[in-house]
Amino acid sequence: MSLSATEQQALEQLQPLLPAAPIGLWPPAIGWWLLPFVLLLLVWASWRLGQRWQTRPRPEEKVTQELDAQRQAALQALQALPRPYQQDAGPWLQQLNELLKRVCLAHYPDAGSHTLSGRQWLAFLDSRCPAAGLTRWMVLVDGAYRSRCQLDDKAIDELALAVATWIRKHV
Repeated sequence: MSLSATEQQALEQLQPLLPAAPIGLWPPAIGWWLLPFVLLLLVWASWRLGQRWQTRPRPEEKVTQELDAQRQAALQALQALPRPYQQDAGPWLQQLNELLKRVCLAHYPDAGSHTLSGRQWLAFLDSRCPAAGLTRWMVLVDGAYRSRCQLDDKAIDELALAVATWIRKHV
């Protein structure tokens, strides 16, 4: 294939090819080098935010912690009450009622539980914790008003256990 003279002249008038610029000097190439650093920065920032969210106590956890502290204090007060083995149980039953009313007033301030008495009081307690089964302990509400209320040792232990269960598990 031979070229004509005019074609040969036109070919000689063409400019020579310029050498390609190095990739590192081209501006978009700098962005490609920055991309791994930006990605690492995003991963690190999300990891730090995740740590902050895990260590910060949530509001519902604060309430749970406060309730646990109140429950522990009530359980300690229950343990501190001397049990009336072979004695009049009236004052002890009165103290149990007072302790339960204080716990209810702290946890259910708008329920009006401090004004309840008798079966209504026991029904209220059981509505908050059926597992304790306090409705079967009518002596809890009327024993303080008997002249000499005697309970056997087993009944005293079971009632104390039922009250402790109520304090631990009421909602």
